[in-house]
Amino acid sequence: SLNRVNDYHFLESFKRKRIKLTTKLCVFTGVVQRISLNKTIVLEDVVEETRNTKLCGAKLFFGHEILNIEIPNLAKLEDPVQQSRPNPGQQMLPVAEFQPYRRSLLLDDEDEQHVNYVVVDEFHEKFGPAVMHIKKQQVVGIGSDGVGVFQHERLCWLQIGTKNKVYLFDILLLGSRAFKNGLSMILESKHILKVIHDCRGIAGSLLAQFGVSLTNVFDTQIADVLHFYEETGGYLPDRVSTLEEVVSFHLKMPLYHLSSLKIKAQLVREDREVWYVRPCPAPLLKVMALSVIHLQPLRLVLLDALMSDYTTLVNFYLSGNQDTPVPTQNINSRIGLELPRELRELEVIRQERQEWAVGHYPVTEDGLLERYKPRPSTETEARSTDADLEQSSAASCQLEEISSQLEAASSMTSPSQDLQKNLPISTTFPVLGRGFNISTPPLQPPRGGLKNTVGKINPEPGASSCLDSESQAQPISIMAGVATTGSYPFSAMSMGRGFLHTSQ
Repeated sequence: SLNRVNDYHFLESFKRKRIKLTTKLCVFTGVVQRISLNKTIVLEDVVEETRNTKLCGAKLFFGHEILNIEIPNLAKLEDPVQQSRPNPGQQMLPVAEFQPYRRSLLLDDEDEQHVNYVVVDEFHEKFGPAVMHIKKQQVVGIGSDGVGVFQHERLCWLQIGTKNKVYLFDILLLGSRAFKNGLSMILESKHILKVIHDCRGIAGSLLAQFGVSLTNVFDTQIADVLHFYEETGGYLPDRVSTLEEVVSFHLKMPLYHLSSLKIKAQLVREDREVWYVRPCPAPLLKVMALSVIHLQPLRLVLLDALMSDYTTLVNFYLSGNQDTPVPTQNINSRIGLELPRELRELEVIRQERQEWAVGHYPVTEDGLLERYKPRPSTETEARSTDADLEQSSAASCQLEEISSQLEAASSMTSPSQDLQKNLPISTTFPVLGRGFNISTPPLQPPRGGLKNTVGKINPEPGASSCLDSESQAQPISIMAGVATTGSYPFSAMSMGRGFLHTSQ
């Protein structure tokens, strides 16, 4: 098996090279289009040397016909510049550049440096191994490109990404046979989770053209809307997010690393028929591969964000037991089954999130929030936004091949950044992001004492002067939890989806 793989990679190295081939009857020169392990060779741009005649189209040679093969200009083939040219069959995407978040997510113990992407445009060698590898996965990312709208779309490319490899299936060349030979089994499998951003288009085209019913899907666009719905206390955004926006916000990817996603969106708007071009240009292959490599990490981050309310409530229970131990009750008794005080705080949290959201986002006539047009609250924030725009624009200009297709990248301000800048220290922190540091000065015990409340620190009148002193407390990082403080002075807290719980 290993020798077969090595032989395959060796033969792949001859693609796009001109060779001299001698048969029993004639001598030919031509450019290698394909060399198979069964000793068949397909040449294009073929010249019959005996009569110095150029043949039209491609020519197939069988192994039993071939007497000898020569490689003219072997020195050029060994030229390091020649060797550095990308192999059109398989390319690599550096993880450090295109998935900088990967190490922090701790996906596994493997230290992979690259994500390979392979074009699957024939059945004999590439299709079978690709399908077998995908069938062994539990989670894959799915993308597609074609011409048309939703179920009327002519599917041209299907991208399936595993952890370290992306397969680009050329559906325009493979046709329906690709689905009969294994793709349908993958797409309809209940045991393989398919991560897709906006599954409507691909599900419609698969069903209409090939009779494939897409099942077991995690849609990152829907998950992003649900997360926004939770963090705003029940408000919906005025529109759904693009893949570029979701990756930038949740995976904290700089905009200049997402230029390929912007190019793809531009192509969809301006010239969708570019997906008909064969052979597909190398930059387009890279764009298609980059459109699916973020989907699996994005699913993990979104699941964590959607579960943060649950995590907060569990922390409420834990901190409540530390403050006031729960007395033992008879197992058959209904005493102690009343809704706990901590769970009733959900309604308080929801109202506070709504108040924050209305103050942070403009509200449309339909009661929706203009998510990507937040109100600038301070001059510092406005200057920061301008700086982000300049940085994004400068980074895009460095991509020479695609800069002419891009507009200056727009800046998007994170809600957690706004909250960190604008909320007073005595305000309960709404559910936003994955945590941030807030520096607060130490509070001295007021004369009138401190009210015991959940979710807010409410000093008695006359205690505001204690806020004038400089903070000496060290920041503490608390993720998706509740901070319980029972002594003075209060220390600075960093909380994602929790709030201060003070007891005296």
